[in-house]
Amino acid sequence: MVDKINIQSALISVYHKQGLEPIILALKGLGADIYSTGGTAAYIRDLGAEVHEVADLTGYPSILGGRVKTLHPKVHGGILARRDDPVDQQELAAHDIPTIDLVIVDLYPFEETVASGAGDDAIIEKIDIGGIALIRAAAKNFRYVAIVPSAAQYAQVGEWLQAQQGALTLAQRKALAGAAFNVSSHYDTHIHNYFQPKSDSLKVSFQQPAVLRYGENPHQKGYYYGKLEDQFEQLNGKPLSYNNLVDIEGALQLIDEFEEPFFAVIKHTNPCGCATGSNMLEAWQKALAGDPVSAFGGILACNGTIDASIAEDIKEKKLFFEVMVADAYEPAALNILAKSKNRILLKRKTKKSHSLIVKSLLDGYLVQQKDKKELKAEDLEYKSSRKATSQELSDVLFGDKVVKHLKSNAIAIVKNGQLIGSGVGQTSRIDALAQAIFKAKDKGFDLKGSTLASDAFFPFSDGVEMAHAAGIEVVVQPGGSIRDEDTIKFCENQGMCLIFTGTRHFKH
Repeated sequence: MVDKINIQSALISVYHKQGLEPIILALKGLGADIYSTGGTAAYIRDLGAEVHEVADLTGYPSILGGRVKTLHPKVHGGILARRDDPVDQQELAAHDIPTIDLVIVDLYPFEETVASGAGDDAIIEKIDIGGIALIRAAAKNFRYVAIVPSAAQYAQVGEWLQAQQGALTLAQRKALAGAAFNVSSHYDTHIHNYFQPKSDSLKVSFQQPAVLRYGENPHQKGYYYGKLEDQFEQLNGKPLSYNNLVDIEGALQLIDEFEEPFFAVIKHTNPCGCATGSNMLEAWQKALAGDPVSAFGGILACNGTIDASIAEDIKEKKLFFEVMVADAYEPAALNILAKSKNRILLKRKTKKSHSLIVKSLLDGYLVQQKDKKELKAEDLEYKSSRKATSQELSDVLFGDKVVKHLKSNAIAIVKNGQLIGSGVGQTSRIDALAQAIFKAKDKGFDLKGSTLASDAFFPFSDGVEMAHAAGIEVVVQPGGSIRDEDTIKFCENQGMCLIFTGTRHFKH
């Protein structure tokens, strides 16, 4: 094993040719033997370099419509042979196999073909066989061979060849081998996920993460792996932060629960205010009224269009917020909102999202389905003789959707399609209820006629007793406590409406 190898031969077969020219010219200047196929060979000749066709080396033409070009011992033998192994060298000589010092291959664009919506036949044809075999072979034998596995490495390798008079060091070759296995594993992951989208295996692979300003706190590094450009068009503002992205996810999961005009104000993933309305302006004003203090520095999100009336109202209230997400913005609204250069304005492109939640913890990963359970009127189990009115029923369904998106222990107090009080992240349910009642009263809301939604059952009757004392008339909760009868009895005696859903909505 040697540190530096002088590149005297190269096999080049690539799909993407842009940026390859400096390497070709460097190889030409070194007098290296170049082997290639098809369009790549023609490209190299156009640059004035001599090319040996792989078919001449192997004695076989490209067959099966190009499916088999480089899968041959005379190709892979020259790549995989150990230069310091006498037996390997004897076999090369016996079979007239030339050694290959540099392999430059990139793969058919499988991931892009799937994303384009192409049919199954077109996608299958973009599963690279020869290319992946060349990449793995050259990477395995990095002690003697250098591999360039994608167009992303063209520029760097071209610079190395120029600076080192056609030589590549062991450290450089090992780094390229690592990049090669990164490329191959990423490629195979997407093929696997195409064939088995609901596999029990957890296979996730993204290249080139977005480097965020920092993580959850300034002393933590943060990255985003994904394609934000497929989700949003950013119309204004600074780059998104880690916390912005977490809050945006929380906002979108909530607003996508609703078909009617709906607006939410999010702080630390919890809705501090949200509401439906006859139009988006009304929904916005009701959402903000739910907790105008906590709205400062929050995320604003809606399931429709931001018009000038909403933008003017925000301007008049001098509300500072970091991010707004909407389906669309009227030009006049955009003109008003974009006057703050740091304010992030996002226009949604799609409502597509993952169906799974993945968390890293201990030395592994937790995976679960997203909580997509939607409560319907026919799912309700009345536990009291007092039944909900039409408006109360609407609030029951509204409240159950909202409390699902509050951190546990969670309580949502709602009235007329508006969140008027919330208790979130408390270690006891009674504390969450006390917090929700306090916040509602502190903002001047009349709790008489309101509805309480709980993400899990009340373990004792003290919860409904506190709710009744505050003027709350309807309680919706999963049920399931061994003391449910105490709660049912109290509600019946006080003329309250008590509804069980049978579905818990913990969120941690």
